[in-house]
Amino acid sequence: QVQLVESGGGLVQAGDSLRLSCAASGRIFSGTTMGWFRQAPGKEREFVANIRWSGGTTVYADSVKGRFTISRDNAKNTVYLQMSSLKYEDTAVYYCAATTAYGLNLRRTYEYGYWGQGTQVTVSS
Repeated sequence: QVQLVESGGGLVQAGDSLRLSCAASGRIFSGTTMGWFRQAPGKEREFVANIRWSGGTTVYADSVKGRFTISRDNAKNTVYLQMSSLKYEDTAVYYCAATTAYGLNLRRTYEYGYWGQGTQVTVSS
């Protein structure tokens, strides 16, 4: 079992930066991939970014590439999502997720078996 707890959400203005954290506990293996997803009101949950726990390989959605950075601190069992140049359309509940599925391009919600409770990010225009 893996437990995930997100923090760091809030209300910011367009152009601001914000850093989300995801504290993981439980059975985190080297083959685990950690991901961030988001869900805006009335929309489906969508992939934002992921990172391999071992090696740190990252994948980003085109909509956030160049603005968001995912990273991890193995010693703290924590994954971060640094968000810069935030836009109104980044407003959503952001979820941390974990999977032990094999592969680099893990972008689908069904590929992740563990989820946090979510943290709200609101960007005012």
